[in-house]
Amino acid sequence: MKFSTRSLLSAMMFLEFFIWGAWYVTMSTYLDHALHATGLQIGAAYSAMSIATILSPLFIGMIADRFFSAERLLGILHLVGACLLWLILGVKNPDHFYWVMLLYSLVYAPTLALANAVAFRQMENPGKEFPGVRVFGTIGWIVTGILIDKVFHIAPADLAFTFKMAAAASVILGLFSFLLPRTPPLASTEPVTIGKLLGMDALVLLKERSYLVFFIASILICIPLSFYYSLTNDFLVGSGMKNATATMTLGQFSEALFILAIPFLIRKIGVKNMILMGMAAWMLRFLCFGFGNAQAGLWMFFAGIILHGACFDFFFVTGQIYTDFKAGLKIQSSAQGLITLATYGIGMWIGTLLSGYVAQYFSTGPGQHNWVAIWMVPAAISAAVFLFFILMFRENVRSVVTPVPALAG
Repeated sequence: MKFSTRSLLSAMMFLEFFIWGAWYVTMSTYLDHALHATGLQIGAAYSAMSIATILSPLFIGMIADRFFSAERLLGILHLVGACLLWLILGVKNPDHFYWVMLLYSLVYAPTLALANAVAFRQMENPGKEFPGVRVFGTIGWIVTGILIDKVFHIAPADLAFTFKMAAAASVILGLFSFLLPRTPPLASTEPVTIGKLLGMDALVLLKERSYLVFFIASILICIPLSFYYSLTNDFLVGSGMKNATATMTLGQFSEALFILAIPFLIRKIGVKNMILMGMAAWMLRFLCFGFGNAQAGLWMFFAGIILHGACFDFFFVTGQIYTDFKAGLKIQSSAQGLITLATYGIGMWIGTLLSGYVAQYFSTGPGQHNWVAIWMVPAAISAAVFLFFILMFRENVRSVVTPVPALAG
């Protein structure tokens, strides 16, 4: 891959995840402080992305992969997305906000796969070249938090600015996409079915006990993951933590570091122990949030954020590697599609709705919550999944592996 092509792809990844990070982290705080949304309304808003994740493979597989150049469709979707992000600024009713966010999510979610498709098609050795390009997506996510807190100093009530920031970046990426290397659709005469696009071919893996246990645990552990994504920023801001959004980017830094340890740890302790370490990190994180504070207990907030790398990488990235190992080449793509559908689709959808219900149940007034009680819920769920996995999972693969590119964490 030529340096100029690599630069274009790196810029594409930076903007792709800059857009997502600009609004996703702070949306709960915006809805709480600016629109005075209930916990259920906040949970519903976050569920929009999960719904879009479920439907996205259908759009990509049945339409995008067959009829459109990936880079042009990427540009069109981001330009439409910019309009929807700008439209959100005029929405003051949290219930109406959900419907606009759902429309935007349906437009944005396919761009994640399209961006990957553009990148992979330009690479001679994706396994070697892709991580160096994909890391710019993580950098883009980190930059959003720094801009919000350190550069623009956005107050919680003024977080509508984040949608302007995302809209501007979406326009830039929309136009920039037409300069990306040509990525025409791959001609195919193979019939496409909905089941195949959703990874149903890989259901055969569920006949094996260990993988079935892992699959169930993957769905369940996404419930506490949703609590982290949808409530943490609002929690930290409400607790009085300064520069909460910028501080949360430490989670992405730790994610980038922890992923480097995965090949070594899998060889040394095996998949089962790696996944258990990830689940234990989830429990510890929520205990830190529940019993920490913005004064003497501030270190517990930092610990909970930094644990994100272990939480995400040791479970989700290790799980992707385990799935790849079990599937083999024949159903490799279907297997990854199935586990993505189960986690970021079904699991996260359940989690976002539950987190909204729990936040509303433990609300003590406008913008006020019993956060200790709230965080004990995902801590208890993590503990239950931990026990389920340690008792039921029998396999402990120690094969030599290379980390696969993960979704944004």
